[in-house]
Amino acid sequence: MQRKQLPKKVLVLGSGALKIGEAGEFDYSGSQAIKALKEEGIETILVNPNIATNQTSRGIADQVYFLP
Repeated sequence: MQRKQLPKKVLVLGSGALKIGEAGEFDYSGSQAIKALKEEGIETILVNPNIATNQTSRGIADQVYFLP
């Protein structure tokens, strides 16, 4: 059986603009997705317009871009 190839890099899109009370759930799920990808040895690139999230903390994603 042939081994399944994993991607080398993955682009993760942040959730964008949020309403009060929504930020925590989207930030947590995105952070967990990034951590799971990194555990598999996949480089992560995050694009997120919100600078005040856990996803954008140093060391979570390999590269972070703040774009609207």
